[in-house]
Amino acid sequence: MKKDLHPSNYRMVVFKDMSNEYAFLTKSCVETKETIKWEDGNEYPLYKLEISHTSHPFYTGKMKLVDTAGRIDKFKTRYAKK
Repeated sequence: MKKDLHPSNYRMVVFKDMSNEYAFLTKSCVETKETIKWEDGNEYPLYKLEISHTSHPFYTGKMKLVDTAGRIDKFKTRYAKK
């Protein structure tokens, strides 16, 4: 294997699906500012997801509309200066 192939900040991170509060722990080098206390009592960096395999329509078989960008556009059009 090549030396220095993996990033130096490769560590355990909690990924949390904000649409249904599902969370899982895995290794990653994603940059985070928040932390969360996990089931084992340790504190890990937290990365918030908009959608994961527990809420994605392909995996669940249900059509669920997750529209975060549309909400902002609706707000801007509703309260735009006339």
